[in-house]
Order: sequence, then structure tokens, then C-alpha cells
Amino acid sequence: MISIDLNGKVAVVTGGGQGLGKATATMLHKAGAAVVINYLNDSSGTGKRVAEETAAELGERCLAIDADVRSRDDLQRMFTKIEAHLGRVDILVNNAAILRDRTMKNLSDADWDDVIETNLSAVFKVSQTAVQFMNDGGRIVNMASISGVIGFFGQANYASAKAGVIAFTKVLSKELASRQINVNAVAPGVVLTEMGKSIPDQARQQMLAQIPLRRFGEPDEIASTILFLCSPLSSYITGQTLHANGGWWA
Repeated sequence: MISIDLNGKVAVVTGGGQGLGKATATMLHKAGAAVVINYLNDSSGTGKRVAEETAAELGERCLAIDADVRSRDDLQRMFTKIEAHLGRVDILVNNAAILRDRTMKNLSDADWDDVIETNLSAVFKVSQTAVQFMNDGGRIVNMASISGVIGFFGQANYASAKAGVIAFTKVLSKELASRQINVNAVAPGVVLTEMGKSIPDQARQQMLAQIPLRRFGEPDEIASTILFLCSPLSSYITGQTLHANGGWWA
């Protein structure tokens, strides 16, 4: 039997309190890793609540730490705290992201800037900070999207950011290869998170017609792909984007 054992490893998942982030944090934790769930402590308090609920569900070997992934000061504070409490960083999953869908005609500068800053620039900032604390032989997994490959209507900002994540992943994999840190991306199709479930029925049917497997993905299926890339089984894979989309390429 071949199993994935991450005992002794420390994983950081940005935006890890809900959706794909929660599924990923849970999967890595089940494989034995200590997991840090990063969240944004926004004015509504929702980020803090869901992150702490997830941490409580996972129990031991789990910390919830707030940090705005757009802020270098916050990131330095977070990783310093992780080092103090857990001693090391082995795995980073850049998952935090936002949507501000508009057609280009209606897309404001703020809608563009917010999505690019959170979904692309923050991936750079988090990665740049994390590698200062990361052990050689570590793993970085960046969340891309099918939108960054085929481009969805009304997602000029989101698709551009995710395409940038794919390019950034290729470059970073080369720059960190000397430290044996593997850097890869995962590009999911539509996944049945709360966001995926909110898609109007007509749009859902149009999307399903383009997916050979005739279904949307489940969060655990994407988390399993991330787990593979964080494990020793992927030791010779770097600079790649794994497309977990049910065969959707139309």
C-alpha cells in the first residue's frame, strides 16, 4: 500500500477557513501535517469566525492566524509567529482570492485593482515572504483557474490574475529549484463550493454541456490534487499546472 504521510510537516493555507481552502487544510491535516489557516480579519468578523471554526474542527496541530495577504507587514508577522509556534514551514498553498465579475465595459479601476492585488500580487508577496522561512525541499502550490486558461465572460480581471499565477509559477519553480522547492499550480474548473452552487441554473447547464465528465468538481477532489503536489509522490514535478476540470477545454 502506498500512502501519503505528512507527519512532521507544517503547511500554510491562505484563505483556509472556507471553500477550497478549508477542504485543502482538512486534507493536509488528515495526512498528518500541522496546518496554519490564514484568514483576513475583516470588519464583518466572518473571516475570523469561519477560520476559528475550521481550526476547532481540525483540533490539534492547527492554528488560525489573521493576515492580509496584500500586506507585507502582516505577512512578516504571520510567518514569524508560525516559526515561533511550529518551528518551520514546509508547504505553502496560495489559495486566497476574490471575485469582482463585470464586463469590461462596466469594470471599474477598483474592481480591476482589487482582484489583481489579491489574486496575483499577493501570491508574489506571500511566496516571497514564505521562502525566507521555508525549509529546502518544500512545496508551493498556487491556485490558478480554468478561467485563466480559456477566459470566462465577465472575468477580465480574474482571468488575467489567474493567467499571471500560471506564469509566476513557472518562473518561481526555476528560481527555487536550487533549494529543491517544487512550485506548481492547480487550475480547477467549476467546483461545488458555495460560490459554485450560486451559479444560475441556465449558466450551470451551459457549463455542464462543455464538461466531458458531465459534472462539476467536488472540493475534496481539488484538495486531493493539491495533496499530491505537496507529497513525496510529486518529487519530480515542478513548474507545472494541473488542470482539474473534468476535461473541460471548450
